[in-house]
Amino acid sequence: MPGPRSRIVGPGVMLGSVSAEPNSHPKPRVLVIDDESTIRAALRRFFKRRDWIYDEAEDGVRGLAKLLAPGAEYTAIISDLRMPGMSGMALHDELAERRPELLDRLVFSTGDVTSKDAAEFVQRTRCFVLEKPFELSKLGETLERIRAAAPPIP
Repeated sequence: MPGPRSRIVGPGVMLGSVSAEPNSHPKPRVLVIDDESTIRAALRRFFKRRDWIYDEAEDGVRGLAKLLAPGAEYTAIISDLRMPGMSGMALHDELAERRPELLDRLVFSTGDVTSKDAAEFVQRTRCFVLEKPFELSKLGETLERIRAAAPPIP
């Protein structure tokens, strides 16, 4: 027997069935890559309050592994620019080669835009760059731009 929100036309013919479930969109997912645990903790709180699925990595190597894992899909990726081991710049270059579609979802945060290599990177990347310390409202605006521009995650 059809549910209360189904429309019946003629004997046993159902047209225009409407789900009783509200329009369910998957929760957005974020990966935060930063070597500073205090930054990760603050961003974890920011995203949990907004009902995002939160994931993190403490360096570029671990972040890249998560991004290259089968089925890994993130709405947004936030990475520090300067980290021990694999820097955010090296992460960017790896993604440009291996998963270039993720560059539109990548946001860099940095407290160092004055060094020559950081300044050159900021000039050459098409990714968003937030200078530390940044307002969380600015991060929110950046995330809305990413979500509006990026194709939905399957």
